[in-house]
Amino acid sequence: MRHPLIVLLIAIGLPWGVIGTAQADRIKDLATFAGVRNNQIIGYGIVVGLPGTGDQTTQVPFTLQSIQNMLARQGLSSASAGNVQLKNVAAVMVTANLPPFAKPGQQIDVTVSSIGNAKSLRGGELLMTPLKGVDGQIYAIAQGSLLVGGLDASGKDGSRITVNIPTAGRIPNGALVERSVVSSMGGANSVYLDLNSPDFTTAKHMEQAINRALGGGVAEAVDGGTVRVRAPQDPNQRVSFMSVLEGIEVTPGEGSAKVVVNARTGTVVIGQNVRIEAAAVSHGDLTVTIKENNQVSQPAPFSQGQTVVTPNSQVSVKEDKKRAFLFNPGVTLNDIVKAVNAVGASPSDLVAILEALKSAGALKAQLIVI
Repeated sequence: MRHPLIVLLIAIGLPWGVIGTAQADRIKDLATFAGVRNNQIIGYGIVVGLPGTGDQTTQVPFTLQSIQNMLARQGLSSASAGNVQLKNVAAVMVTANLPPFAKPGQQIDVTVSSIGNAKSLRGGELLMTPLKGVDGQIYAIAQGSLLVGGLDASGKDGSRITVNIPTAGRIPNGALVERSVVSSMGGANSVYLDLNSPDFTTAKHMEQAINRALGGGVAEAVDGGTVRVRAPQDPNQRVSFMSVLEGIEVTPGEGSAKVVVNARTGTVVIGQNVRIEAAAVSHGDLTVTIKENNQVSQPAPFSQGQTVVTPNSQVSVKEDKKRAFLFNPGVTLNDIVKAVNAVGASPSDLVAILEALKSAGALKAQLIVI
């Protein structure tokens, strides 16, 4: 069976017609302001209203304990509850990202995930759940109906079908912010830009672009991942200054040569600066086929013999002949694509070829297999 052609992506962010032409990006696409970030919050909660797909409380005792504690807070006695089965209840963990500058009263999305043995959270309702930060303070309160993308169905004969993940769901705008997080944006007289991908060339280009736009000496590259910019101390002026700052265009430095291979999907991403020295490659394909053909031995009539099954295995080996192909020094990306597709290499074949080139020192790039 022939393999489909390998999907090759050129990771340079440029159209084919403008390869080699520098492209400028905005600072807001290349860096973030130090101190302006998300904060993770988490909480333990209870989901009710499930159609018999909740936790088995005999195996997950903390679910029953949580229900008893909740009923006690509502003024109801739970002493006679015993080991009652609550199949429409599930214990869950609720997580969310608190965005920067979030203020009390704003709404954020939450993710709800089962921590017991519930089969599905579809149709459930999350009860009021406080979400805390790493400092133990409550920053949001979550509650609402779950949206679950998966499903789980089973029959009495033991058959079962599961689509996606039915034990996790989301609640859009499911939490109300109760406490804001103070954001610190650099020192008193400056702000810091943290590059998304640290690179000395990009940091230097960013410093030069800011100084050209705002005046010399405003920006200073601290290291390969940080640029310090002098900014006004007045909050209103600083916001306006940062608005102008993040719109300045910068020509980023070229990234290091990389080849990323996803052997499961057959996707290969080749960076712009990947080069291959002179090398000849030959990769064969060995196929082993085993066929089982059981034969039944039937005794003669009235012989008092027994019917037996005799296994009959047929093993065959086939080796497809693959042509060798030659890489000349400094081949282009287009040459690599043509050579790989010419031999009909599968994803696993391509990984083996690239690893061999890397071991031989012919591949001048970092090889990453995921």
